[in-house]
Amino acid sequence: MALSLAILVALSAAGWLAVSRLTRPSLIREGAPSWSPDGKQIVFYAERNGQSADLYVMDADGSNVRQLTHTPAAEGYPSWSPDGRSIAFEADDATGNFDIYVMNADGSNTRRLTRDPRRDVGPAWSPDSQKIVFMSDRAGPEFDIYEMNADGSDVERLTAAQTNWFPQFSPDGTRLALHVGRDVNVFDLKTRTLRALTQDPANGMYPTWSPDGQRIAFMSWRNGKTELFTMNADGSDQRVLFSPATGSAIDPRWSPDGSRIVFVETPATEQDFGQSTPTESVICVLDLPSGKAQRLGVH
Repeated sequence: MALSLAILVALSAAGWLAVSRLTRPSLIREGAPSWSPDGKQIVFYAERNGQSADLYVMDADGSNVRQLTHTPAAEGYPSWSPDGRSIAFEADDATGNFDIYVMNADGSNTRRLTRDPRRDVGPAWSPDSQKIVFMSDRAGPEFDIYEMNADGSDVERLTAAQTNWFPQFSPDGTRLALHVGRDVNVFDLKTRTLRALTQDPANGMYPTWSPDGQRIAFMSWRNGKTELFTMNADGSDQRVLFSPATGSAIDPRWSPDGSRIVFVETPATEQDFGQSTPTESVICVLDLPSGKAQRLGVH
């Protein structure tokens, strides 16, 4: 299945398209935020000063920014383990291919987990920190979801025959939320079945579970611009959560205490997503009780 223009920009915001090689020196692009399990920090990728993306961590209010990686490779899509000890991420090797890596939460002791000649990207942890799921095109032109142990052993393919994107474990570890094409789906890990929760053109992508597993937040451009939505875990009660005044709100991630959603804001709209010139993107956080969004970048 060919990538839609909107999916192209969402993927670039996640970090793995490595468009940083096109970045002009003054441009700052941030993306793929992930909460620490205590909700006090956020790890993310950033492209600065014309360099390939590195991983950074900051306090939840945007202060105290620290750089975790310092490599010529492009790193992206970090995911903090629920036990707080590790961060999984994707990284470009010297050949331009992406694999899954893991490091200590302070940036030390980086280990490579996959070594496939095709792209392995978008890692996410199981609630017990024992498993990692990721997406890969190692079996053909489409991306499928794979699962492995946290040390990279026992890789197992979970999906086939469709384009499957960016899985996230449910809080009880029994299901995955992901998007298939342009729609949010839930994959039951026991029955190995998919259930669609949105239906294009009322589409949905980049799902994230609430901590209690009762609701799912996601991005959608069903109303003509890219907004954040929420729905019940069975797909009912779909409603707008946040609509930016201009540009797009993409790649949401629910905070561990359920009170906030971190996301990426970009001035691009879906009509701009196929352009070769990259757009600035900034990490933001939405306070759910007040409905107010705050920009945490640019740093």
